Parts: sequence; C-alpha cells; structure tokens
Amino acid sequence: MTSAASPANRTWRKSSYSANNGGNCLEVADGHTGARLPVRDSKDPHGPVLLFGNRAWTAFLSHVHDEQADDR
Repeated sequence: MTSAASPANRTWRKSSYSANNGGNCLEVADGHTGARLPVRDSKDPHGPVLLFGNRAWTAFLSHVHDEQADDR
C-alpha cells in the first residue's frame, strides 16, 4: 500500500462495505485500471489516497466480510 495525491478527475463511489452510519466510510475510484486500487476516506475527500495492490485489497475485503459475518 502506498500513498498518493488525490487526482481531481476521478469519479469516486462509496464502498458497498461501508455502513450508513454517517462516519466510517471508504470511497473507491470508479473506472480505475491498473495494478493499484485508489481508496480514500469519505470524510476527507481532499486528503490522501491510498493505493492498494490486488492482493492487499482482496485480503482487506475478506477480513471485512468475515467481521460482518461474525456480527450476525
């Protein structure tokens, strides 16, 4: 995972894994091509963008999914 400045020309969407609790939300860049997925904090849209490699993003989503299953 590396950090990068937020490009203004990206279209962002709230992650489907983010809850509607008014706070802890991730946004991912739509239409991104390449080996790294841009992710940012929805509360700080002009803040840093984290770039996740495919393996790291898949591992993160697996962990989130497991945590949600534990909460049921």
